[in-house]
Amino acid sequence: MSLDRDWESIRPDRNHSAANAGMGILRITLLFGSAAVALALIATPFLDSRIRSQSARAELADLDTISTGSIGRRDTYTLRRSVLQPLPSSICVIRDNGKRSGDC
Repeated sequence: MSLDRDWESIRPDRNHSAANAGMGILRITLLFGSAAVALALIATPFLDSRIRSQSARAELADLDTISTGSIGRRDTYTLRRSVLQPLPSSICVIRDNGKRSGDC
């Protein structure tokens, strides 16, 4: 009997309860959850920049860079289109001196 008493004096908590197991699971869950959040915060900007650079290259492949005309820099004008005009393709050109041309 004295051996049992000696063991209990060294280690009195020999029984494991469900509360201790639940706390262990909670700690493991919090550890992996915080690791997942940290990884998401680090990986998201990195992956976003890689995707943007790839999409920018794809858009430039479809871009037509040929210029078909030029306009003198001294001429300033305004193009106006209105839903009240009889045709949707009607355009009114107003020059900087107030002269109008087109479908005004």
